[in-house]
Amino acid sequence: MTTQSRRDDITSSLQSIQNTIKSASSTPTRLVAVSKLISNDDIKVAYEAGQRHFGENYIQELTAKAAELPDDIKWHFIGALQSNKCKHLVEKVRNLWCVQTVNSEKKARLLEAGAESAGRKEPLKVFIQINTSGEDRRHLLGCN
Repeated sequence: MTTQSRRDDITSSLQSIQNTIKSASSTPTRLVAVSKLISNDDIKVAYEAGQRHFGENYIQELTAKAAELPDDIKWHFIGALQSNKCKHLVEKVRNLWCVQTVNSEKKARLLEAGAESAGRKEPLKVFIQINTSGEDRRHLLGCN
């Protein structure tokens, strides 16, 4: 259970960040609150304060939170995605809004297959990593 002091801290911090974003940019900007290792109670406080986009980088944590929290949260997967988890991610997180980032065509196709089998009505947003530097150690799509 979130204490009143913690609720106040979350709400005021979120409002401060949103005000900073508004004053710094004349174009629409989206705040994604990374909720890694944050309790569902704390996420609910941010949700009640108007935050709708949340990011997670562990699939198990994301699927558990998505099952328990409001359906209008727009979840972002922001971690390293393994091929064998792509379909599971899209099928289990009905309100998955975006995957940041995909580094192979295989993963993009597996996400698409998962979206089709889950009967998604809206297309999944996907950020693609591209290796423009030519570094071999990077696991990114090549750019020739």
